[in-house]
Amino acid sequence: MDTAFPLFLMLLFAGGLAGAMLAMGEFIGPKRLTSIKLEPFECGSTPIGPGRQRFNVKFYLVAMLFIIFDVEVVFLYPWAVIFRDLGVFGLVEMACFIFILAAALVYVWKRGALEWE
Repeated sequence: MDTAFPLFLMLLFAGGLAGAMLAMGEFIGPKRLTSIKLEPFECGSTPIGPGRQRFNVKFYLVAMLFIIFDVEVVFLYPWAVIFRDLGVFGLVEMACFIFILAAALVYVWKRGALEWE
């Protein structure tokens, strides 16, 4: 119980703070709705088409692939910083990592996930 008490206290504080901010926004914030405020915002341009338009699943697939490969490439930076300390073992491990990453990219490419047609 002694080790869980600070965690419980922090969660209680964070939940109370979030609840207080939501309550303050509800009670103090402006409530006048105008036609401009109710209009969907699209980077300052006039909205075209309905707001609930369906998108092709390819957009989401490419976005997820970008994030996955981008996060994996981030692992190259710490390896490059301590490359000399790791020696041959670190080089072999990173070569395996890059090989798996390249194999995944080739697999995704062959499956047609990167095609925009």
